[in-house]
Amino acid sequence: MEDFLALILEVFAEVLIELCGELLISLSARAIGKFFMAIFEPGPLWAAVGVVLLGLASGACSLAIFPHPLVHPSKVHGISLIVSPAITGLVMSQVGRLLRNRGTRTIWLESFAYGFAFAFAMTVVRLLFVK
Repeated sequence: MEDFLALILEVFAEVLIELCGELLISLSARAIGKFFMAIFEPGPLWAAVGVVLLGLASGACSLAIFPHPLVHPSKVHGISLIVSPAITGLVMSQVGRLLRNRGTRTIWLESFAYGFAFAFAMTVVRLLFVK
C-alpha cells in the first residue's frame, strides 16, 4: 500500500512541476508569439522539435532547482514517463479548448500532442539525470 501511495505521490509531483513549467512556457510563448508569428509561421514538424527542445531545457532547469527525486522512488520505476505526460497533455488540451471557446487564438503548446511531447521530454531528462 505504501508503494502505491508513493507512486501516486510521485506522479502527482511530476505532473505539478510539468504543468507549472508548461504554464510558464505557454505564457512566455504567448507574450512573444505575435512577434515571431509575424516573421515566421512554423510548420508542425518544427513546432514539435521546438516543443521537445523546450521540454529538454525545462527538465535540465528543473534539475538545477530540484536535483533529487521529489518523492521516494517506487517499485514501478519509470511509470511517470507515460502517466505524467498523458495527464499534462490532457490538461493542456483542455486549456486550449477553454481558450478557443472564449474566442482566443491558441498556440501550438495548447494541444494534447505538443503538451505530451513537452512533458515527455522533461520527464525523460528528470528520469535519466536525477541524483
